[in-house]
Amino acid sequence: MKENELETMRKSFKTANDRTNHIMKEPKSLELKEKVQNIRKDSINNNEELYKTACESFKRNGIDSFFASTIEDAQDKIVDLIKENAEDEDLSGVTVTKSKSNTLREIKIEDCLDEYGVNFLATDLGDRILQIKEGYNIPIHPTCPAAHLDVHEIANVINNSEMNVHVEDDAHEIMQAVKKDVLNQMKDSDVGISGANSIAAEDGSIILIHNEGNINHVISKKLHIVVAGIDKLVPSIEDAISVAKLETIYATGSHVTSYMNIVSGPSKTADIEKKLFKNMYGAEKVVVIFLDNGRSKAFNECLWCVGCGNCVTVCPVYNVIGSDFGYENYVGGRGVAFSDFIGDHDTSLKSGLFKCTLCGICTENCPVSLPTNAIIEQLRANNNDLGIFLEPHSLIKDKIKDHNSPF
Repeated sequence: MKENELETMRKSFKTANDRTNHIMKEPKSLELKEKVQNIRKDSINNNEELYKTACESFKRNGIDSFFASTIEDAQDKIVDLIKENAEDEDLSGVTVTKSKSNTLREIKIEDCLDEYGVNFLATDLGDRILQIKEGYNIPIHPTCPAAHLDVHEIANVINNSEMNVHVEDDAHEIMQAVKKDVLNQMKDSDVGISGANSIAAEDGSIILIHNEGNINHVISKKLHIVVAGIDKLVPSIEDAISVAKLETIYATGSHVTSYMNIVSGPSKTADIEKKLFKNMYGAEKVVVIFLDNGRSKAFNECLWCVGCGNCVTVCPVYNVIGSDFGYENYVGGRGVAFSDFIGDHDTSLKSGLFKCTLCGICTENCPVSLPTNAIIEQLRANNNDLGIFLEPHSLIKDKIKDHNSPF
């Protein structure tokens, strides 16, 4: 990352922390924090049972569900679904709208669909800015992906894009330009892809939270595909909403988001003689793809995460070097730890396994008290046992072995 981007990122993080610090300490927030910690721990401990329950509930609700062991499995299923919806093997010119999702980035679905000529349209403002930006475009924060770009840089991104507009260094003008362009392109789309903030297994319901209103468009397409990690499961809607509320507090400093969607099946109506008819205004078909991709072998604690991103805003390492500390869109120490499971031991090493100071500030500021420093320390020990460590560490080891001194 460039120094000016790091400086903008730090300013953005300070703004976020100023909003969250007070609300985090409110009695109701602390009570909710304790509740959600128990929900997440119990849910991960009982993940296999919750998955079975969710599949049964989805079937009851008219939602198709599939299990994807790997990234490739998820990609193949999505391509098949889009081809089935288009009734054509040729997908060139098809527009697919998406909401912001770490899981969608994880499975590299944009690169996959690009090979088929699909126009993959990001609808979240920050996500869209990164999508049309040339060069480095790794999201810097899970809920504010472009937090490292100031208004001048964003204006330049817009003016140098294919949008054929010119905007001044004005946030409102930028917002209106992007909104107009996205809405215009969305007219040609009948496929929407989203992630999920939480999934209620007993109810067969997907919970999505957002402020921009873009997800309302995504989930109303003819085909709505949801890609979610198996770790997103909780028992009930009440539990899912509790998780979403706590995530909002720590991510944005608000008690609730502007929108909270609960998707429990395709659109339908019973307004004619109380008889049930499907395919009204919303999706005609809803499909959930549960992604494993190493989650089933991960430490349980690593899966408690609710995705708020508060940990990186206070991380001393991340505030100095930015996204060089983390794995692709999974930023910071938790991203490093997670990469050992969704990637491999070498992946976590390259992601910054030995950059973490083990200070524990992330855990202190985490809504579920995820012990990232302890996980990283354990992964370091595991890698060391396997002979996987940094080259300087290897040289020191050899000197100690040969000369009884690191010098």
